[in-house]
Amino acid sequence: VQLQASGGGLVQSGGSLTLSCVASGSIFSIIRMGWYRQAPGKQRDLVASISSGGTQTYADSLKGRFAISADNVKNTVYLQMNSLKPEDTAVYYCHFAIYLNDDDYHYWGQGTEVTVSS
Repeated sequence: VQLQASGGGLVQSGGSLTLSCVASGSIFSIIRMGWYRQAPGKQRDLVASISSGGTQTYADSLKGRFAISADNVKNTVYLQMNSLKPEDTAVYYCHFAIYLNDDDYHYWGQGTEVTVSS
């Protein structure tokens, strides 16, 4: 399974970006898809996740500005980011948890960089 993330870039404070991540390979049952981010010198933290049934989870500080969605047919997860702030600057990683042969497997995308200028 491979994940390909895209959509990052440079945006001014207050702007918006949409990230996409598509999974390819032997995908039989997706448990959960999500986005994490890692700012320089900091740990990787959860931004948002969505289960195969559509249940969404957000970091408390991002509720209302970010929205996660998914297309299960296309094995794609999206992250709509609005009202961006300089503190949102980070590398954003997509994550898929997949169920296969009575076990779950975790895959990460390569990361897409988001830079918010003030």
